[in-house]
Amino acid sequence: MAIQSGKVLSINIAQESKAQSWTDSGNRTGIHKIGVEGLIQFVNDGLVGDNVVDRVNHGGYHKAVYAYAREDAEWWEKKIGREIEAGQFGENVTTAGIDVTGAVIGERWQIGDLLLEVSEPRIPCRIFSGFWERPTLIKEFTAANRPGAYLRIIDEAMIERGATIDVVHRPTHGITIGDIFAAKSGERAKISEIAQVKELSTEYQKWAKRVGVR
Repeated sequence: MAIQSGKVLSINIAQESKAQSWTDSGNRTGIHKIGVEGLIQFVNDGLVGDNVVDRVNHGGYHKAVYAYAREDAEWWEKKIGREIEAGQFGENVTTAGIDVTGAVIGERWQIGDLLLEVSEPRIPCRIFSGFWERPTLIKEFTAANRPGAYLRIIDEAMIERGATIDVVHRPTHGITIGDIFAAKSGERAKISEIAQVKELSTEYQKWAKRVGVR
């Protein structure tokens, strides 16, 4: 029985990388993702056909899939007075009906035969700010605490737009994507609890333990 259910509004990929001049870390980016039709394969550490340029900060097991809620995108539309299409946060999956910020670390989403596990929040960067042509975006994104969630691929499969998302498992520790993002942004009230979350990556566990003893 599903704990919560929602829907995949859009599956978005960067079919090619784009030139960028916002940072000196490289001259290409895969942030500009476009909605695609048909069955899309979620395999290994990402989506087949999706160009991920910065493999240090994006992609890999703990950041295989990035999800962003349409409800949060609509909040941004009202805040900045601008229409935001699916994929404009660099997300692979645009959701509806799922509280992405409130998703618990280790929570599992069943989408057809695809099984995903919530791993960590997205941390904003200068490429994101440059892509939106909004110099204040990092500060605004941090204050809003609507970061979207990275997920691991547990069971590989093909899915398409319109598929149902069923939350089929939710750990009892209660630490959410929003809690982790707030802690990364300087709010340390839950840092000792965060350090004990076994579903976090080793890197995040080490970070939480390190900052918790300061």
